[in-house]
Amino acid sequence: MRKEKVLIIKLGYSETLDGEIGKITSLGDVLRSTVLLHRYKEADVTWLVDEKAFPLLKENPYIDRILGYDLTTVLQLRAEQFDTVINLEKVPGLCAFSDSINAWRRYGFRFDAEHGVALAYDGSQHVLEICLDPEFKKNKNKCWEETLYEMIGEKWDGEGCILGYKPQSKIAYDIGFNYDVGKKWPNKAWPKEYWEELEKLIGGKWTISWQKGLKNIEEYFEWINSCRMLVTNDSLGLHIACALNKRVVALFGPTVASEIYIQNGETLLPKTDYDCIPCLKPKCVHDKSCMTFIKPETVYKSVQEALKQ
Repeated sequence: MRKEKVLIIKLGYSETLDGEIGKITSLGDVLRSTVLLHRYKEADVTWLVDEKAFPLLKENPYIDRILGYDLTTVLQLRAEQFDTVINLEKVPGLCAFSDSINAWRRYGFRFDAEHGVALAYDGSQHVLEICLDPEFKKNKNKCWEETLYEMIGEKWDGEGCILGYKPQSKIAYDIGFNYDVGKKWPNKAWPKEYWEELEKLIGGKWTISWQKGLKNIEEYFEWINSCRMLVTNDSLGLHIACALNKRVVALFGPTVASEIYIQNGETLLPKTDYDCIPCLKPKCVHDKSCMTFIKPETVYKSVQEALKQ
């Protein structure tokens, strides 16, 4: 029996549910998009991706071909025939490329030839509204995975992302401190002195490891796998930990916590009278970031409960 032939275009240049288009590849956005592979387990799937995100898809049992984005690949894909194309990039040039591919069905984003911008295929209009209207995004109260399923006309049933890489590390630490948030969203970081205070509160009760693998993503996978649980900002490590079914205590402030599907853990939010949370901005306009209102004592209590379980 012939398999359905599917092309997924997700390089990481634009976050699917955010309006911004940047030059920094969003690794977390690529990993989270793998939730769609649950729907296409029986299909012949090709995934077009930026080379920086390749390790997130490598060895995934539900992807038949992983192709790096370059001119040769573009020419090849334009000569092929697909049953379904799913374009999760809002970069206008990528939308135009997606529209040029021979396919029977299309989901996600398309190209507006008149205005030179991204539009949505039928069924995905609400996703553009999420991207373009911050207030709608803040109040929609749906997780990212459910919204992706809606884009392809399917019902989400609690599926999570799929990491193909299989770590070999053994459990070596009780708690991992996943403190780094990268350069794109510095506002998401919990203060360094709070991490140090949390370490003092924990004392010698449990073993702790500070984040490792900052320069090598496979080492990062192995480090996360070596921890029983993770205390983490909203970052790539959170999504990897969820894919590895790790217990997490996740700290949110400027980003929308309800968008993140956490199967095994707890979300902590700032306790403050700021009326701008979540602000959806990479830099804070206040003297004190909202993340300073998540106190180490609060995180410590959540860690205690998580380790009891």
